[in-house]
Amino acid sequence: MPITTLFLDIGGVLGTNGWDTAARRRAAAHFGFDFEEFNARHKRLFDLYETGHLTLPEYLKGAVFHTPRPFTTADFLDFIREQSAAWPDNIAFVRALKARHGLKVFAVNNEGRELNEHRLATFAFGDLFDATVSSCYVGMRKPDPRLYRLAADLAQTHPARILVIDDRPEFTELAAALGFQALRYESLPQLQAALSDTHQLQ
Repeated sequence: MPITTLFLDIGGVLGTNGWDTAARRRAAAHFGFDFEEFNARHKRLFDLYETGHLTLPEYLKGAVFHTPRPFTTADFLDFIREQSAAWPDNIAFVRALKARHGLKVFAVNNEGRELNEHRLATFAFGDLFDATVSSCYVGMRKPDPRLYRLAADLAQTHPARILVIDDRPEFTELAAALGFQALRYESLPQLQAALSDTHQLQ
């Protein structure tokens, strides 16, 4: 069926990941604390942050500032925000595709509220997204099937006419199993080639 709607991940498709393992390792090296202890605490808390049950300061209190540090929360927040970078060519390509074909475009992503809103504000998305179905707003994370179904309900679009684009294969595999069209993002040229057949698009 022709594609009328795109469900896009943000980190790994339109820009860097927000707060992944590599970024956390950089933080531990930069601020001079033990990564393994930090990462263990992170794993216990981050799902709660990404689903909107903890604020970013609350997450940091448990993961980093449970003990006195020679740096401030503000310093650490600045570092977190600095890890995010947009991929302007990718954003421009999706924006042009949306305009050319009249597509609906939804962000469907896992992200905590403060970091999500920082990225939405600074990645120059403009009017790219018709809605953002982010884990921090809906209280569930990919790969929870309910998140995809909720996004389809909000889009008022049958899953067969929705293309899910994500860089993580477990998420595209799940989307395909739920009846969505799915594409694992690998590079911009690969994405451009995959969407070059205009017969696929309404």
